[in-house]
Amino acid sequence: MPNLRARNRIYLAGTTLLLIPIAGLIFLAAPRPSASEAIAPYRDLSLPVAARVNDLVSRMTLDEKMAQLVYTSPVIDRLGIPAYNWGNECLHGVAQAGVATVFPQSIGLGATWDAPLIHSVAEAISDEGRAKYHDALRQNRQRKYYGLTFFSPNVNIFRDPRWGRGQETYGEDPYLTARLGVAYVQGLQGDDPHYLKVVSTPKHFAAHSGPEPERHRFNAQMDERDLRETYLPAFEACLREGKAFAVMGAYSRLNGEADCASHKLLDEILRREWGFRGYVVSDCQGIRDIFENHHLASSVEEASAMALKAGCDLNCGNEYMSLPAALKQGLVSEADVDTALKRLLEARFRLGMFDPPEKVPYARIPFSVVDSGEHRALSLQAARESIVLLKNDHHLLPLSKALKSIAVVGPNANDVKALLGNYYGTPSLAVTPVVGIRQKVSSLTRVIYAKGCEPVEPPTIATSLDEAVRAAQSADVVVVALGLSGDLENEQFEIETEGFYWGDRTSLDLPRAQEKLLEAVAATGKPIVLLLLNGGPITTTWASIHAGAIVEAWYPGEEGGTAIADVLFGDYNPGGRLPVTIYKSVDQLPPFGDYKMAGRTYRYFSGEPLYPFGYGLSFTHFQYLHLETGARQIKPTGNQRVSVEVRNSGTVGGDEVVQLYLTRLNSPVPVPIRALAGFSRVYLKPGESKVMSFNLTSRQLSVIDNKGKRVVLPGQFRIEVGGKQPGFRGTADASTTAVLSKQFEVAGAAVPAE
Repeated sequence: MPNLRARNRIYLAGTTLLLIPIAGLIFLAAPRPSASEAIAPYRDLSLPVAARVNDLVSRMTLDEKMAQLVYTSPVIDRLGIPAYNWGNECLHGVAQAGVATVFPQSIGLGATWDAPLIHSVAEAISDEGRAKYHDALRQNRQRKYYGLTFFSPNVNIFRDPRWGRGQETYGEDPYLTARLGVAYVQGLQGDDPHYLKVVSTPKHFAAHSGPEPERHRFNAQMDERDLRETYLPAFEACLREGKAFAVMGAYSRLNGEADCASHKLLDEILRREWGFRGYVVSDCQGIRDIFENHHLASSVEEASAMALKAGCDLNCGNEYMSLPAALKQGLVSEADVDTALKRLLEARFRLGMFDPPEKVPYARIPFSVVDSGEHRALSLQAARESIVLLKNDHHLLPLSKALKSIAVVGPNANDVKALLGNYYGTPSLAVTPVVGIRQKVSSLTRVIYAKGCEPVEPPTIATSLDEAVRAAQSADVVVVALGLSGDLENEQFEIETEGFYWGDRTSLDLPRAQEKLLEAVAATGKPIVLLLLNGGPITTTWASIHAGAIVEAWYPGEEGGTAIADVLFGDYNPGGRLPVTIYKSVDQLPPFGDYKMAGRTYRYFSGEPLYPFGYGLSFTHFQYLHLETGARQIKPTGNQRVSVEVRNSGTVGGDEVVQLYLTRLNSPVPVPIRALAGFSRVYLKPGESKVMSFNLTSRQLSVIDNKGKRVVLPGQFRIEVGGKQPGFRGTADASTTAVLSKQFEVAGAAVPAE
């Protein structure tokens, strides 16, 4: 496979709003400004963007200004401002705008533990987003899902596996989420010094992760320590380091204050503390929640004023259409409107919407990038990297391609929906597991398919289960494809069936019908490979004993079946690692609505999981040698260098995810049991070794003190480096040696963290 991370792009033609022919293409005209406006300063490319924005705002009437704060911003003909819909989605591909490359769902991207890959995926997605935008302009389709302002990525923390939207996240860890989130943001927005490729909008700011049925009225309560150590770090990294130009507020409240009208979140933290200079958009109809569901305002005018004055610049919905009335009531001022409008117009200027096409490099991206062979290959690479091998007793995998027969059974064996998750585009071709397996084996191998059961219902007829059992009996090995789909776990929607409630899950087990199918097939005595396609983690206690192998494939995107077959038959050595904890039972969890982190995720859960965060097996074996640190004692303002040698001591090449965990010993304030502080995915040939290096910053050594401030305190630390999380006492057949550890000390007076 070619190196898909070094992707050279030469774009020969593009699109724009102006009526200008370029390379034989004709582009639709934006509204034509008057002769005097055509030479106005806001049209002068030599001026700073801020000066151009200020000039344009000075020419607008108050009513025109207020109308632009709604996400369906209307045209202003006399100024040459086109209509624009601010709503678009690209969680794992351009969504809901026709054919587009569908990459693995975000939780699968999280399982790759591969920030450079995530950056490449985001670059491909923004290529397609740009191409679709300009194509829509040519066809005069200025509507939702064809703009350049994307409500992605979702960097909420998957704190509870019952959350139906956890599939949209990169997992339960704030550090992993931050690193992958930054890569995604930067890949989307591009690296041009003057223009944004698209606008990335991390969501949902700030503490939002279910329950879905209560999201429009829920109050997430937590202390400053949990807020700062768990819920905010990924947002801070995406905005400060990644330079995301937008952020979306959540529907819910945080400690009583509506997120979309929160002075603490939007003013104190976002603007003053982090120096954010982009714009804030509400979640859709989130302003209405302020008065209808949270009951923090008495009218839509008051709710709109609260949000605008707190720093919510753009209303996804139509509540800001009440701003003229709010202005008459004295609830907002023209200065409040101007502040928000300038942030929004800066985004549109930086997207090149007011400039000639030859000045905007991203306007030259051709439509041929959409669903291109290169992007499909990248989707396949991402799907391969996302697959996690959870169990492989007696080296059942990889399977031989010379098998006489293989049975592929289960409701997810041939269901395209099980590839996609949610917020997806339309793949031109989707490869299901049974199709991928058929394409992998020779014509001499008989592949027998039987659905066996519906995802959550009992077998449709008595012979449905019997058909799957007969298929298993006639095969050398059985792949049982089970799990979930976006029809079961998702954003708030009406579903009430056993194990599921309004998009969330009430159980972590497989649906009962699928458990019965698995047990019936296993009773045949044939070797069983359990293949899981899902977003939220599934407890497979029975299967962990009775299945020979368990493969977690998440929602793997359009090339999922190909990637799965590559792993099953050994053409790709799985290197994915769990971005979440798989618990033994829902009984191990605190109440779903409790946002305190005690007892949640690997950082605070002291029980024994079924499979821990960071876990994943390989077809080869890796050794860790020579863990080295810098000084045994460092200053509170210093950094700590860490290096370790990793060697592939097995017989096949493969990827290893090197994981570094940090533990503060004898801390005077509450801290996690351990926390991920570094990781790197590396490919090693048999016998090859590499030295991996990490740099722990003073901020990573900091804690939140009892006053809610981030400080570096003197004390002892333990570093642990290996191919899995330390302390797991579970399944055998691990593919890495024991985790190596060392200690060091921070000495000196406590200092504020940078």
